[in-house]
Amino acid sequence: MVRGSRPLGQTISKKFSDMRYSNISWPFLLLLCFVSMADAEYMKYKDPKQPINSRIRDLIGRMTLAEKIGQMTQIERQVASANVMKQYFIGSILSGGGSVPSPQASPAIWVNMVNEFQKGALSTRLGIPLIYGIDAVHGNNNVYNATLFPHNIGLGATRDPGLIKRIGEATALEVRATGIQYTFAPCIAVCRDPRWGRCYESYSEDHKVVQQMTDIILGLQGEIPVNHTKGVPYVAGKDKVAACAKHYVGDGGTHNGINENNTIIDEHGLLSIHMPPYYDSIIKGVATVMVSYSSLNGVKMHANHDLVTGYLKSKLHFRGFVISDWLGVDRITSPPGANYTYSVQAGINAGIDMVMVPYNYTDYINDLTSLVHKGVINISRIDDAVKRILRVKFTMGLFENPLADLSFAEQLGKKEHRELAREAVRKSLVLLKNGNSPDQQFLPLPKRARSILVAGSHASNLGYQCGGWSIQWMGDSGNITTGTTILDAIKSTVADSTSVVYSENPDDSFMKHNDFSFAIVVVGEPPYAETVGDSTDLTMLDPGPDTIRTVCAAVKCAVVIISGRPIVIEPYVPLVEALVAAWLPGTEGQGVADVLFGDYGFTGKLPHTWFKSVDQLPMNVGDLQYDPLYPFGFGLMINSSLPGFSGVDNLGYRKQRVLFAVLCSLLSLVLIS
Repeated sequence: MVRGSRPLGQTISKKFSDMRYSNISWPFLLLLCFVSMADAEYMKYKDPKQPINSRIRDLIGRMTLAEKIGQMTQIERQVASANVMKQYFIGSILSGGGSVPSPQASPAIWVNMVNEFQKGALSTRLGIPLIYGIDAVHGNNNVYNATLFPHNIGLGATRDPGLIKRIGEATALEVRATGIQYTFAPCIAVCRDPRWGRCYESYSEDHKVVQQMTDIILGLQGEIPVNHTKGVPYVAGKDKVAACAKHYVGDGGTHNGINENNTIIDEHGLLSIHMPPYYDSIIKGVATVMVSYSSLNGVKMHANHDLVTGYLKSKLHFRGFVISDWLGVDRITSPPGANYTYSVQAGINAGIDMVMVPYNYTDYINDLTSLVHKGVINISRIDDAVKRILRVKFTMGLFENPLADLSFAEQLGKKEHRELAREAVRKSLVLLKNGNSPDQQFLPLPKRARSILVAGSHASNLGYQCGGWSIQWMGDSGNITTGTTILDAIKSTVADSTSVVYSENPDDSFMKHNDFSFAIVVVGEPPYAETVGDSTDLTMLDPGPDTIRTVCAAVKCAVVIISGRPIVIEPYVPLVEALVAAWLPGTEGQGVADVLFGDYGFTGKLPHTWFKSVDQLPMNVGDLQYDPLYPFGFGLMINSSLPGFSGVDNLGYRKQRVLFAVLCSLLSLVLIS
């Protein structure tokens, strides 16, 4: 019996039975027999019991050039349809930043959309399932009601790979809740200059911290089995997603921090600073790698054969697929698209396997087809690309489980995930200043106070709190999704008898006519992404500086900075009692209040050097000229033994005090003996 079919004898008997009622010739009967045998043909690639390499060889041997090139094509959902999938054999679809089926779409709407595209792919001759990708870079951040975790710079401040792995697990579930199987994360850039608009996507200026944080891949994709072959992608099952290490390589080291610019560096610098996180990602089984827009010593990475094919694929033995960035192939030329046919040739021959087109897919398909027919691109290069794509799809189990369902729908914005994000916020906060002397700390703040002023542009703005890549590509202002603002978190933390007054930008008269116990000022940067975020001055959003000066001149204040990187704060440090770097904490602002009011201690350490002046940039730990405002790794802790400490749930500090007492007792015994 052929697996998945009725016995051949039954099939033929059925055909004979049907003939009794029709006038069918014997030649046609023979034809029916051949059709039946063809239907019953065993297709090795459809057999999950076969080794993946055998399935790949079997399938690619059946594919036409058009089917192969279709697999190498990724298009935006806005131009996709079931018919397009079927006609062009498209291998992948993505949602770009802010690209959603409808505003505030539910998991059911997402799943239905993805399945509609998938059914188009499955209806093709060979039924190769598509892989759907999305930028879930701090949670499933395109999707309304998803849990948005702190951006990577904040996670780098935690120095907690176990936490990052748990965030990967939660993110995978929230992505699967929408029927999507692939995320363009993590960004493992090593940001060497905060003027870069993508610095918040980097865990740290130190590659060792970034290497630790690649444990998020184990959360997204699953723990790799013992003795797993290095470089081979691994995705554990339906509750996991394929990950993408990006942007290969050197994107965090561009000249003057200009996005998509040129990274000028020698081989030693490249291999010792920017490449190490890729070593770790590949060992951890990352499924895909995305190429950087940037250039390396004048050579566009999207056209860099030596580094994409020569180093990543050949030397590091990466066996997953390499994907371009959005319109990345177009940008091989300057201006972009000036010679698209050449760009396709250069990108594919460099080693790019899947091209994020994302709109004009017919131009890409036609040009690539023509280049193969002319021998400019060898069919062996096409076969290598398709094998890599199929390897990921087989590894993920897409052939066995191509269609999504609503079994993960309840994972979106799940309470446990929000608690995890709240924990991440707590651990990401870095205390930069606390009082004007070691024995006069200002934090933690008392929950029982007569009246508290909360001020600043970022105190009651969830969009500002989340930053870029949040619902929209550039982020937005206001109540963009479900979450807790820092203002609401403060209100829910203090005693019922404490009055909390909010004024976004109070003037001198307001301050003079009100008597506050203390103030919390929350200011920082507006949301941004990529090149829009490039900045030469790194100043906070107006009227942030005026708010600090006005409020902190009238009452003792703690200032919380919401930013995607170190920004100019030196002029304001003498004006404030306490200063906290909260980065871009995401939807769970309660984590900020947890630490400000002493329920938990400060544990975060600076993932980036905090400069005094932008004139010092770039400046990184280890430089000969290193004179920062706060050095890499800096982060104060609250001295819980001093009067005024109000921690009620600070288990970490209680453990430290107990341990200290035990050590003192042991030391006394040693001295006595």
